[in-house]
Amino acid sequence: MNYRNLGRTGLKVSEICLGAMQWGWTADEAMSFAVMDTFFEHGGNFIDTADIYSRWMEGNPGGVSETIIGKWMKERKNRRHVVLATKVRGRMWEGPNGEGLSRKHIMHAVEDSLRRLQTDYIDLYQIHWDDLETPIDETLQAMDDLVRQGKVRYLGASNISAWRLMKALCISDKHDLARYDSLQPHYNLAHRNEFEAELKPLCESELIGVIPYSPLAGGFLTGKYHLDSPPPDSARQESVKRKYFNEYGWRVLAAVERIADERGVLPLQIALAWLLNQPVITAPIIGANSIEQLLPSLEAVNIHLTSEEMSLLDEASRTEAKT
Repeated sequence: MNYRNLGRTGLKVSEICLGAMQWGWTADEAMSFAVMDTFFEHGGNFIDTADIYSRWMEGNPGGVSETIIGKWMKERKNRRHVVLATKVRGRMWEGPNGEGLSRKHIMHAVEDSLRRLQTDYIDLYQIHWDDLETPIDETLQAMDDLVRQGKVRYLGASNISAWRLMKALCISDKHDLARYDSLQPHYNLAHRNEFEAELKPLCESELIGVIPYSPLAGGFLTGKYHLDSPPPDSARQESVKRKYFNEYGWRVLAAVERIADERGVLPLQIALAWLLNQPVITAPIIGANSIEQLLPSLEAVNIHLTSEEMSLLDEASRTEAKT
């Protein structure tokens, strides 16, 4: 495993980030521990979660993923070796202040996350998505206070427009506040426009680290889907079908599979290598419900695409489908 600095900071993170959304949802605690153990045995040090994981499940109060990670770090006694990222914004309790990016919500939410994670600091604290009802400076002042208190080391943003991110950077600069040093966008070979149109040049210009989520397009770029065999009937699979089962998606997948076949590797490894081949990318976030799912993704760091292969992938994915 290689390591990259997170944006302009001195923080070194593994170039694959382990997403923990599955913990307590599609992976139980024992399997979650096993996957994290394997990830660290292979040199990974970067784990991403959020307080709301997995609140969408019936009977799940949220915070389950954080709780599992906290137990794992306590048992393994490895907190200082973990670069721990979590997020704030979603609804975590009832009432008008149970969600959002107000000072009140942030200050309560961070204490809850710290308790569940069984730690006294968070390495990377990120806004999960934007809150248009709260002034940006209120959010940044609250986050800056957490940095000054030592409860948070670095700040990041996710699911935010370029103009709002630029405005936040300007406010931080003007008022000497901690700034967003990372961005977590939805970005993959079959979903490029959302990030590349404005966010990518902004991140390059302002030296913001990029840790894209859904780098495999919900599993579409693994090659497990085929035009003549529809996916199983589920809400999750229906989302993949709606987004990528079109002429554009199949063209992108065909290019990925062609290069994978020529190299004798898996399609998912080519999709991840395409991201890692871009200097703006720090670490794609990959999820895994088992060790068998994890290992191929980790091997992608050793694949270096040629300029011809990058051109082939770029040409196939240039004109994105409208979804």
